[in-house]
Amino acid sequence: MSASHSRLIESFLALYDELSRHLWRRTGSRERAEDVMQDTYLRLQDSEARREGEAQIQDRRAFIYRVAGNLAIDAVRREQRSHGDGEPQASLPDSGPGPEQHALGNDRMRRLDAALRELPPNCRLALLMFRVDGLSHAQIAGRLGVSESMVAKYLGQALRHCRHRLGND
Repeated sequence: MSASHSRLIESFLALYDELSRHLWRRTGSRERAEDVMQDTYLRLQDSEARREGEAQIQDRRAFIYRVAGNLAIDAVRREQRSHGDGEPQASLPDSGPGPEQHALGNDRMRRLDAALRELPPNCRLALLMFRVDGLSHAQIAGRLGVSESMVAKYLGQALRHCRHRLGND
């Protein structure tokens, strides 16, 4: 290993953490950044072996960042090509609900909201505290100032009412 070779590799190792974070931000992937770091190391070794007897590198940091940056660009382009020639994956079919399912869902939500508004205040509060807030019967009883058995009755009444109003959706 020549003196210039070891200085270039030493510079690379000194910049390792900083360069790794830079490549992670640039490529968007920790794994891809690590691959580019390995490729950079190999490219620097190869570069020094070919540069024997030529002029020394003036700014090792800039040279290392240039090599790593070029390799990062190549890695991102390679991955884009492997996912459909760089086209966004929007060409894949959308597995989300279509307009009809969206409209039906909105209608069902309106009916549920209307059913909840029809409930007596304590029934509605008990149901919301149980289903939305995740409170236990004891916690709901404490907040409403009623017994736990009354909370169970409120919940049963609310669920029966909502089931009846929504039908068998």
